[in-house]
Amino acid sequence: MVVGVEQVRFAVGKGTAKLVFVAGDASGNSRGKVLPLLKARRVEVVDGVSAVDLGAAVGRETTAAVAVVDGALARGIRGVLASQAS
Repeated sequence: MVVGVEQVRFAVGKGTAKLVFVAGDASGNSRGKVLPLLKARRVEVVDGVSAVDLGAAVGRETTAAVAVVDGALARGIRGVLASQAS
């Protein structure tokens, strides 16, 4: 996993980001730095998690974005999210 807007942008640019979480309450500036790039690169986005919850998941106080770079982990997370949605 990579944490933070700049690290996420770098991973997306390299093509290693498989799934990205973006905090719904992140600043417009932070969201503006990652969301257009994610759309252009067709990277799946999970939006709406709070920055506090997202930060807690990765051992930080808050964070605006987290990218999953491991394909198997990304598939597992997608499966969990899909089962919760149904």
